[in-house]
Amino acid sequence: MLRDVDIEEISDGKFYLPDDMAPTGCGGCAGCSECCRNTGDSIILDPYDMYRLTVGIHRTFTDMIEKQIEIRLVDGLILPNLMEHDETQEDKEDGCPFLGGDGRCTIHAFRPSFCRMFPMGRYYPDPEELRQKGGQRFSGRTFVYILQKEECPGRTGTPVLLRDWLDTPDLDAYEKFAADWHDFLRTAGQKTELLTGQSADQMRRYILQVFYVQPYQTGQDFYPQYAARRKKVRETLAPVLQAQGRN
Repeated sequence: MLRDVDIEEISDGKFYLPDDMAPTGCGGCAGCSECCRNTGDSIILDPYDMYRLTVGIHRTFTDMIEKQIEIRLVDGLILPNLMEHDETQEDKEDGCPFLGGDGRCTIHAFRPSFCRMFPMGRYYPDPEELRQKGGQRFSGRTFVYILQKEECPGRTGTPVLLRDWLDTPDLDAYEKFAADWHDFLRTAGQKTELLTGQSADQMRRYILQVFYVQPYQTGQDFYPQYAARRKKVRETLAPVLQAQGRN
């Protein structure tokens, strides 16, 4: 999800890498679940999130839709996000569907990437901005991490190794995926908005189907499965865009 904000207003002005110490300490979130409430529709899931949820709670996209997740239009595409409001339980306080009664996350081991980063975020600067910020230190990076300074009311500021904070298996592989997925979303969203109404809707639903609705093989590594689906989508959509007179 793209945010149209001034980076200087929301961050502490620093760019972080996984092996940096970042002031994200929060005392283990003891007694606070504020970031799990009042999230609206901001916790958007990427395909790896979908895969990990499937592995962790043994439910597919179809099992979770309109129960724990919902879909909406985001930057030109249809993407799923965690539901905050449960219309079947009007008396229930709004919040993440996986938040336990004790205020703790019931899926912490396989929580979405948005949750893993918080209050950090990803920032995709242009190469010149990276060069000015750190020269060779950021060489080859597509994105860096920023600290969203006003987002976490329980943050103590204790330095934590960012790699440990992100708590993501094979972080290097995940970062390559995240950069590729970001590029795909940006490009596909822009091209989809150039299509006519019905064609755009068909493309959006096709992308949702391939990357989310179609179950992942939980006994197999995620990244080769994603690469195969990415290739399939690229090959399938190319003639559709060409037929519309666009490349």
